Amino acid sequence: MPKISSEFRSTYPDVNPVILQLLFNRGLTEKININDFLNESPEFHDPFLFKNMAAAVDLIIDHIKKGNKIVVYGDYDADGVTSSVILLETLNILHGLVDVYLPDRVSEGYGLNMAAIKQISERGFKLIITVDNGIRNKEEISYAQSLGIDVIVTDHHVLPEKKDMPDCLYIDPADSDDNYPWPFLAGVGVAFKLINALLSRAELPEKQKKLISDKCLDLVAVGTVADLVQLLGENRILVREGLKILNQCKREGLNELMKAAKINCGRPLEAWNVGWQIGPRLNAASRLAHANSAFALLTTTDKEEAEQLAKELNERNTLRQKITEEMVAAVEKQIDGDNIPLVIIGVAEDGDFWNEGVVGLVAGRIAEKYYRPTLIIARVEEGEECFKGSGRSIEEFNLVAAVESCAGFLDKYGGHPMACGFSLSGKENLAEFKKKMLELAAKKLGEKELIPTLRIEHELDPADINLELADQINRLSPFGQGNPQPRFVSHGLKIGDIVTMGLDGQHIKIRLSAPEINGRRVQPVWALAFGAAKEYKELKIGDSIDLVYYLEVNEFNGRREAQLKIIDLKISD
Repeated sequence: MPKISSEFRSTYPDVNPVILQLLFNRGLTEKININDFLNESPEFHDPFLFKNMAAAVDLIIDHIKKGNKIVVYGDYDADGVTSSVILLETLNILHGLVDVYLPDRVSEGYGLNMAAIKQISERGFKLIITVDNGIRNKEEISYAQSLGIDVIVTDHHVLPEKKDMPDCLYIDPADSDDNYPWPFLAGVGVAFKLINALLSRAELPEKQKKLISDKCLDLVAVGTVADLVQLLGENRILVREGLKILNQCKREGLNELMKAAKINCGRPLEAWNVGWQIGPRLNAASRLAHANSAFALLTTTDKEEAEQLAKELNERNTLRQKITEEMVAAVEKQIDGDNIPLVIIGVAEDGDFWNEGVVGLVAGRIAEKYYRPTLIIARVEEGEECFKGSGRSIEEFNLVAAVESCAGFLDKYGGHPMACGFSLSGKENLAEFKKKMLELAAKKLGEKELIPTLRIEHELDPADINLELADQINRLSPFGQGNPQPRFVSHGLKIGDIVTMGLDGQHIKIRLSAPEINGRRVQPVWALAFGAAKEYKELKIGDSIDLVYYLEVNEFNGRREAQLKIIDLKISD
């Protein structure tokens, strides 16, 4: 990555140069942005900066006052479920007659559908508020309106081509015509902004409004991290504040889920716990059955019910992992390892019915391993001529734009530059879709060398490795998309000791030092690699190594010290 200039460095003399380099790497070059990022208590943006927010709040209040039934129409993933829960809980507090509808991933698919709207109408609902979906459901919204139902869309996905928008009030930060300053909110972030706008109009004491708002933040953090949106700007603040609420353990279902999955065992939760442990278990609900079990887990106040639901989701996640492994193996059989295509398209063969709930996970695994845009397409069991697919991409290829170019072959589609979902009918459409995607990939990627790279943010002088810097780096958290945990490289570190750990000695711990650098003493430091004792078994005391690592704080028995987590290493040249 480009190094900061001496002029940029002199502009911020109070900021550690290493920290300044990391901020620069994240695109933070203006004083106001740097100050906001380092500020421990910055303000959230005003929700009424959304052009339709005031009108949406007025409409919701009108329906509450009239005693009309309101339905929150969510999505089946962790973002959609958390969005649904926080909006339901808040509208209940505000005396709304409210219920939640979560579509079935397999039989209904993503977004609004006609059958669900008909059912909602028959049950007497007069207002639909979507969360994490709806921005591409123009026809379905028109149908709802024809039945006398008002619709408010809250979404965060890319707008339809040519902005052919639904004819209703919509709140979507991805709308470039809107005035909202942070366009990358997750669906739960948008729902949270609507909640705060509603609370601002409520006749409640300010202290109670804050308590209601803060109560939502644990699930705002979960949904935001799980949906893999950028952890910069307002998202980072939402997750940071949400982790504080999450660590207060106020939600029975999440407490039991953490016990069942043995997550962190009493230590404070971090963003990676949400992304790698909590989020996948919530998503497992809809991947193998229905999202209602995740919804029930997050809303229950009964300890026994929470314990049972947590056990069920944990077991479902284990099964999901097994199914994913089997599908990855099946897809890899379709790939020519000697001639890897520019875009990988795996399709269930005749007679195979891959679990469509995990196609996105499989696409992610294949894309990561081969560093190619990847589309995984499952046959819908009801008919061999129907297909559903999911895609994951690489930085060099805008996947949703490519899929949109193939819209003529698709029944339904949507997503982001790095991920998409779609459905189509007929083998002919499938063949044409594959052909067009391969052409687009050849045009966009044909002259590029697609090799996965280990992105290193900064070469760190061994003399700069200390507890103070580790603490300053930790202030940049929570880490995630767009704000990764910084990777450093240092050269010529000498091994002073080697220790194996764990019941089977599978972990390795290395004591490292270096000679004085320009008269600066280098403090010895321990470096750890979990599960890598066999990989590094040839290392010897006295070896000089080049190391890529995370710089972290190790706290044990009241002691705090800098510690390195090994990412990669090699013997120094």
